[in-house]
Amino acid sequence: MHSNTASSIGSRHTFGAFGPVYEVLKTVKHLEQDDCLMRVRVLESGEELDYRYSKIKDDPEAR
Repeated sequence: MHSNTASSIGSRHTFGAFGPVYEVLKTVKHLEQDDCLMRVRVLESGEELDYRYSKIKDDPEAR
């Protein structure tokens, strides 16, 4: 697991350059190749879903 997964909890990002803002809530499951699933909440809808940490670190931080 990346040591940065814990520090990403509470951070806000967008899905790609123009997607909705989501907040990282917690680590859900450790995966192969030093990745893990994180629980995120889409702020606009309140929907919660699992999203790979490797994708979170590629998404821009929300402003």
